[in-house]
Amino acid sequence: MKVSNQNNSIFLIHKTYTLVIWMLILFQCSVSFAQVSVVPLDYPANLKNEEKSPDPSRATASLTLPFFDDFSTSKTDSLNSANWIPGSGVYINNTLSGSHPSINIATFDGLNASGVPYNLVNPLTQNFTDTLTSQPIDLAGQAGADSIYMSFYWMAKGLGELPDSSDFLRLEFLNKTGEWITVWNQVGYETDTLFHQKFIAIGDSLFFHEGFKFRFRSYGRNSGGYDTWHLDYIYINAKRSVNQPYLFDVSMRMPISPFLKKYTAMPLRQYKVNPAEATSDSIRTDVVNHFNNFNILTSTLTVSDEQRGTEFQRTVQRSIYVESLNSKTFSAKLTAPAINDTFDSVRLHTKFYVITTDTIPNVNLKNNDTITSSTALTDYYAYDDGSAEYGVQVNQKLGRVGVQYVLSKPDTIGGVRMAMVRFNKDIAGQSFTVQIFNNKNGKPDQMIAQRSVSVRYPSGRNGFVDYAFTNPVAVADTFYVGWLQINEQPVTVGFDRNSMYGKDAVYYNLGTEWVKETSLDGSVMIRPYLGKKAQGIITGAEPIPDRNGSFFPNPNKGVLNWKNASFKKIDIYTIQGMMVESIRPDKGQQAVSLEHLVSGIYLLKASDGKQLFVQKMLISK
Repeated sequence: MKVSNQNNSIFLIHKTYTLVIWMLILFQCSVSFAQVSVVPLDYPANLKNEEKSPDPSRATASLTLPFFDDFSTSKTDSLNSANWIPGSGVYINNTLSGSHPSINIATFDGLNASGVPYNLVNPLTQNFTDTLTSQPIDLAGQAGADSIYMSFYWMAKGLGELPDSSDFLRLEFLNKTGEWITVWNQVGYETDTLFHQKFIAIGDSLFFHEGFKFRFRSYGRNSGGYDTWHLDYIYINAKRSVNQPYLFDVSMRMPISPFLKKYTAMPLRQYKVNPAEATSDSIRTDVVNHFNNFNILTSTLTVSDEQRGTEFQRTVQRSIYVESLNSKTFSAKLTAPAINDTFDSVRLHTKFYVITTDTIPNVNLKNNDTITSSTALTDYYAYDDGSAEYGVQVNQKLGRVGVQYVLSKPDTIGGVRMAMVRFNKDIAGQSFTVQIFNNKNGKPDQMIAQRSVSVRYPSGRNGFVDYAFTNPVAVADTFYVGWLQINEQPVTVGFDRNSMYGKDAVYYNLGTEWVKETSLDGSVMIRPYLGKKAQGIITGAEPIPDRNGSFFPNPNKGVLNWKNASFKKIDIYTIQGMMVESIRPDKGQQAVSLEHLVSGIYLLKASDGKQLFVQKMLISK
């Protein structure tokens, strides 16, 4: 367990038995020293851990050498079926590493490609997890003298979990008798966290047949995103030598940096207030030169309307020098696009591509010369890039989390989209409360809206669940969106470890005081979206009157008093969000008996017809 030195407010949960037990103890005791925790991902389902057999009716002819795949043509939800047999379970992504050889990697863990654990009956069970199997390759007629080698890059951990000593990543070859032969095995305790290139000779005559296959298999915990391995840049060919491991290839690699200055997405009508202020000054990515000689490139950046095809910007840079066996970060200045005033949404398509002279005979190396990204200027704010590497929790009952957002002009909030994820347990149907707060002195202040909801999970990995408010909520400028933890079992929301935009926007409250969370390195995946019509009047920057302490005494023994004689309605809710009392005060009335309510914590929501005031109160008899 890693515990931060900043008031112990963050800790990472790893996978040993001792730590699992401690985690259960922490949840049951609701201790206050751990406010917000970051945990691995789970998405339970009853799926068997087995490789799917290909449909014989769709059988294809064996591939021929060379074999090459750097996963640059794969999507996050599917592999290139020309090279791979379906059912691998690996997760294709470009976010779980910062040092990979090329665009996209194949990640092995305890989740299938959709983010579903192989086994959650026993969270500590270990077995084989993901299996990546090639299509058959015709090696008939080959011989040891042909010097056939397979090379690949592998790494442990990345932005995932470090494998233990009992975990391993294995490479197996299929011989002509139908047996899988282990040719390489990497155990967890001997790993670092860097990518390494590995060469394997294919010299045994038993491998020289028309149905040769290879497969990578990972072994570790079956219950979630644990024991993480990453694979990239697989190449098999004849006439190779371990003394000449270099490939004449320059490949794009890192995701393009955000187009926006403070968010990864924002509503178009908010962006239009000051496009130049909202747009990043520049945008960047990098390339990797895999050859043992320098390369000089030409790079082009384009920014266009993804839906309509309109090009807003084209920037060409020539004579970019990239050293041998090295990476090169390059950037281009951005200009705010001139978006048609009649549009209510735009998705900006950003593309970097380089002109290279890459060469491997019979291999298309141009696929990794282009990298793209999409920026949503639609209806929502986001700090995250859409990928959840971990989950985040407030692991104390009645604890609250709030994430800060700043409007360019007054607007309304229609609801919240949350990346709901599982950790160790499926709590679908469990209640929690989505809340919106206004701002005072740079922290959440009064709650201006809330909705009692139940936990739901998206259908696939990196999905979001929509929690809409019955009526859009008027917000003047800075506001906070978050949730109230009602039960002992914590709600888990996706956490993006790549985007740092939301790093300083998180606050938590374990009682009566909001505290800024300073230990999170990443962004909570919660996305407020704009509504259409406000329930109240948007007052711009006009301050809301300070009515702290309007209800008293607190704690209360059964007689409720209030200072504001203008209240027209007072609703009282349990902490679970159930209304138990609705009071319409008579003229001049400023007290009421609550003797009939049981002891506990209640939420009081009062309105004078223009303003909304919410206060938490403890009734203790």
